[in-house]
Amino acid sequence: MEVKTSKQNLPLPLDTDIVGASILATQRESGEIPWCGGDKTDPWDMVESIMGLSIAGHHAAARKGFAWLKDQQLENGAWYASYKNGLPDDRTQDTNMTAYIATGLFHDWLITKDRAFLEEYWPVLEKAMAFILDMQSPDGEIWWARSPEGKLDPMCLLTGSSSIFMSLKCACAIAFILEKPSEAWQKALTKLGHAIRHRRHVFNVSKSRYSMDWFYPVLCGALSGPEAQKRIDKYWKKFIVEDMGVRCVSDNPWVTMAETSELVLALAAMGNTGQARIVFNWILDRRYEDGSFWCGFTFPDMVIWPEDRLTWTNAVVLMAADALYGITPAAGLFDHAFWADNPYGVITDAF
Repeated sequence: MEVKTSKQNLPLPLDTDIVGASILATQRESGEIPWCGGDKTDPWDMVESIMGLSIAGHHAAARKGFAWLKDQQLENGAWYASYKNGLPDDRTQDTNMTAYIATGLFHDWLITKDRAFLEEYWPVLEKAMAFILDMQSPDGEIWWARSPEGKLDPMCLLTGSSSIFMSLKCACAIAFILEKPSEAWQKALTKLGHAIRHRRHVFNVSKSRYSMDWFYPVLCGALSGPEAQKRIDKYWKKFIVEDMGVRCVSDNPWVTMAETSELVLALAAMGNTGQARIVFNWILDRRYEDGSFWCGFTFPDMVIWPEDRLTWTNAVVLMAADALYGITPAAGLFDHAFWADNPYGVITDAF
């Protein structure tokens, strides 16, 4: 069998066609991408799946996904937390799920350099960011959501706010490309970065059991350099199962491919490529016969659980592979050095 290589001429440890096909097979004719056949769709994981399709070369399918999201956007710029069979399921309006469209659009730009596409989706992005800024506290952190009844839930989540930090960076970059004003977004970004770095007490502490709370401040670039390394080192033993991967939750014997791949992205973003490849190699054989990846497994009994072939799990595996092996021009999406070079005029630490 022919071994594919990346643009860096490195042998790829997985077949992007096979992994991408598992996402494509789940996408509906409408463009919607549920978690798996018959399951729910949520906007954040759908954007993740769209990015996976793009990495695998399915650009037309990715654009269909964006079009579906565009059609579902609410007047206030938000999306509902989940949909089922094309209809609203959970009508909560979640800030993190709303903001992630910016990351998906910038990822598309890095691969295609399609300015016309960004122009088309600029109104979508503007409305989404207006919702986010309306949900930012005066001290910088982002409130979690509005209830189906429209009531503000002032809880703040570190993982969600970190992901929004990344999305705000991407939104500002898109504004720079299109020569649009972004002063309010830049201000929101720097205030949010300050909250993540210096106001950790305002975030829901019960979520610190989740590994995403550990590495998302690093993944998004709010923490970089020695600060990032200190955080990774501090909680490594809490979440890492050597030679297996990352626990989803610190007190459960369950390793997931998504969290492991996201840690790989965080390590690669810091420049720890060697360590990232070691961790990535731990999960490369955790696949079904069709080449798609498990969601997760329990240990030490090694039971696959759940058995669903999840679109967004396979997407983030592709994103981790891209970051490590340079499959596409979007390989440096999360790279701290890329953002430090500031090619898109994004100010992240001027607070």
